Amino acid sequence: MTLVIQFLWFARDMQAAVRCYTALIPGSAMGPVRTPMGGVEVVDFNLGDQRYRAMQTGAPEAFNHSVSISAECATQAEIDHLWERLKEGGAEQRCGWLRDRWGLSWQIVPREMGALMSGPNGARVAQAMMGMVKLDLAALRRAAA
Repeated sequence: MTLVIQFLWFARDMQAAVRCYTALIPGSAMGPVRTPMGGVEVVDFNLGDQRYRAMQTGAPEAFNHSVSISAECATQAEIDHLWERLKEGGAEQRCGWLRDRWGLSWQIVPREMGALMSGPNGARVAQAMMGMVKLDLAALRRAAA
């Protein structure tokens, strides 16, 4: 079977970013940093059950919304914890999105978001979400009820 690995290219502080991400997501781990091409650093890591490879090599193109990491959280406490840590030095955005201090976009959402959005009151859930920055699970559930 083909192995698929998401690849992230950092301009700076790759090791700090990967250490931050793996500390925040349960079941995550960072492998050893390799330097296969002079000053270029490469590291494999996993966030939960997803595999990643990161490289730091100067000035790549900046991250943008076309690639993001979606973290599905079971509780509001998990949403709050990830949100607060990832927004440090970054920027909050609407609808559960934020950019971390390295420029990577994250979607911090409740695990049940798909069910809430596809339920009979999905339009109300979507409308409630559009008015939020960090997602409020209780308010989304109320909108779905």
